Amino acid sequence: MIRRAMFRLAAVACALGAAAACREATTRAPAGAVAAPPTAVFPPWSGGANNPALNKGLEFTVPEVDNLPDFHGSLNDPKLVIFVGGNYFFAMAPLVQAFEQQHPELRGRIFYITIPPGLLIKMMEAGNTITVGNMTWTVAPDVYAAGLKKVEEQITAGKLVAPAVPYVTNDLTIMVPKGNPAGITSVRDFAKPGVRLVMPNPAWEGIARQVQATLKKAGGDSLATLVYDTKVKDGSTLLTQIHHRQTPLFLMQGRADAGITWKSEAIFQEQAGHPIGHVDIPPADNTTAIYAAAVVKGAPHPAAARAWIDFLRSSAALAIFGRYGFKPAPADAK
Repeated sequence: MIRRAMFRLAAVACALGAAAACREATTRAPAGAVAAPPTAVFPPWSGGANNPALNKGLEFTVPEVDNLPDFHGSLNDPKLVIFVGGNYFFAMAPLVQAFEQQHPELRGRIFYITIPPGLLIKMMEAGNTITVGNMTWTVAPDVYAAGLKKVEEQITAGKLVAPAVPYVTNDLTIMVPKGNPAGITSVRDFAKPGVRLVMPNPAWEGIARQVQATLKKAGGDSLATLVYDTKVKDGSTLLTQIHHRQTPLFLMQGRADAGITWKSEAIFQEQAGHPIGHVDIPPADNTTAIYAAAVVKGAPHPAAARAWIDFLRSSAALAIFGRYGFKPAPADAK
């Protein structure tokens, strides 16, 4: 039953007609697209377009079975390594492309990882080493980017070098399957019997802090406890390890009715033509995040790191962020 449901959902998820139909940097799916196979709902949704390496050699990616969607570029002597929280994985490809135009000497020499900020710290604490499946590798970061408080925390811990540089802000939204079949109108509906949720795990996903704050604003401690304790125990809240991949995937698979993500993530899914929609959270209940970056202590390429951080505040970068609903960080962001 799940497989058949996935096939029906995938029929409208992506197009086979052109690579742009599934590209993470795309703006919308082409008109008259041909239905895609079931694997179209699985990452990497870019179809390889978000890999900045110039020489890709043998290309072997099998969605659902053998893929590494949050690791981008070549490990062969990179000249800039960016550890960035995955909340804007879809914006990184156009950002890197624009940055490379300004710094052609770095073209094809940028490697970046887009897993949750807490996991990036764990990787750094493990000697910059990570294992995914049967592959283990070590790569030292030059830049760490996450929420402003997280960046400041790591500066205090001695892992990063001051200053923390804010660049954009983002708000939360409720991501739902296209058409919103459960009829979700607000986070208060999360308390209704039978509503199945997919939510970021507080253990390593920084967004969970903002999500819990929003739940408390909308429904007090009781709603936060219901969503993150009672429903977790009874199985009607699924906790993610990497919400920017799992939340839309679980919604497209029919495993959940709603989940809170950053608004930019829902906008990307809609622009990519996936069967995803969103329900706005009013300002009174919403929580805004400020994104910031800093140079990693002992960075192998500090000059490139500073150039990237400067670029993040440029008009070119802010225009790219703006495609997905991000707003420039105020000058006095804190």
